[in-house]
Amino acid sequence: MTEAALSPMPAESLAATADRVASARARMHRRFLEIRWGLAGPALLVIGVFGIVPLLIILVYSFLKAGSYGGVEWGFSTAAYVQFLFERDIFDEQLRFATDYLQIFARSILLALGATVFCLVIGFPTAYFMATRPASSRNLWVFLITLPFWTNLLIRTYSMMLIIRDEGLINDFLLWTGLTGRPIVILYTDFAIGLGLLYSFLPFMVLPLYASLEKLDFRFVEAAFDLYATRGRVLRRIIIPLAKPGIVAGCLLVFIPAIGAFITPLMLGGGKQMMIGNLIALQFGSSRNWPFGSAASLILMALVMIALIIYVRSSADRSKASHG
Repeated sequence: MTEAALSPMPAESLAATADRVASARARMHRRFLEIRWGLAGPALLVIGVFGIVPLLIILVYSFLKAGSYGGVEWGFSTAAYVQFLFERDIFDEQLRFATDYLQIFARSILLALGATVFCLVIGFPTAYFMATRPASSRNLWVFLITLPFWTNLLIRTYSMMLIIRDEGLINDFLLWTGLTGRPIVILYTDFAIGLGLLYSFLPFMVLPLYASLEKLDFRFVEAAFDLYATRGRVLRRIIIPLAKPGIVAGCLLVFIPAIGAFITPLMLGGGKQMMIGNLIALQFGSSRNWPFGSAASLILMALVMIALIIYVRSSADRSKASHG
């Protein structure tokens, strides 16, 4: 090997090489950012235009004054949030604590929770049955579960009315069998709303559960039975923990839309059993109180977000405790 090959490179050449490497890395980084933002840009644009901007408009409207004939008056006011908890006496203008809107929110939360629980109770065995069928027939069961989505929610809710009304199929059957002497009042009750929510959102529970149970390694179940574990212990110790992601996803997919449902309580509740969705629609419709409707929407969103944050933190704490 020659002395020229063994001699170190001049400092100027090393600096030039380092500059070229740094310039190439900078171009690669810029190219990477361009590709990433180019791919994510359309999604971010849709989220911003159709998600964040309307939310900001609702936030601004909630702090404005209600117009005399609808709309808003541009002046800062917290009257919409005060109206949620207090009502003003028409004679002395004093504020008195009122629970009307709290009762509507409480009813909505209880009905949504009830629908979520019953969807889980019914959906878990259904999803387990689907996951344990032969692979050749699973697609058929998924098709049957998703079949109701092919029909408009309004039509499905109206069909539920025809079944549970006083002259519907249920009461006709009870009268025909002699189990009752007169029709049972089901329609326009909280039970009817809960039944409608269960019927509307049950597929949202079944599909995430099926997605989790389908991936379940049933060799764990067989091993547990070989170790003389009971069916209840296998369910509690193996199946439910492994299906937890599907359970959480199904509960969220049912509870969040159920708490703000509009068509189901309107038709099956008959306007007498109001939920949050009906209250908000009423404020933007016939009542024409846009600030209060906006405030009610934000309060609902805040309650859901607080519940999700509490759940996420409690799950993280339990996970740390189990791994610690």
